[in-house]
Amino acid sequence: MLVAIIGLVLGVIIGLFLPNFYPAEYSFYISIAVLAALDSIFGAVRSNMEGRFDMAIFISGFLGNAVLAGALAFIGDKMGVPLYYAAIFVFGGRLFQNFAVIRRLLIDKYFRKK
Repeated sequence: MLVAIIGLVLGVIIGLFLPNFYPAEYSFYISIAVLAALDSIFGAVRSNMEGRFDMAIFISGFLGNAVLAGALAFIGDKMGVPLYYAAIFVFGGRLFQNFAVIRRLLIDKYFRKK
């Protein structure tokens, strides 16, 4: 757990201080991929709290979800159909579901002392 926190802090620091510019037309795809990545991170936190975390599943889900969401947005953009709504609904819904489970697990662990 400590390694994950150190990695997160280092990633935020590096992201703040390194110049990272991308064209404005990519911001839509990046935002969808970030939503998918956040879904994977919240799922990893949840599975870690439940004692069933697997690094291979996390890495494949993290990369696969981000690529799939970006691909849906790209294909939908080229076809003129808002396919990115599918990614928003699925990943957004799972993000809130995972957050709800994490919240319940934390309340049970720290406030209900079973």
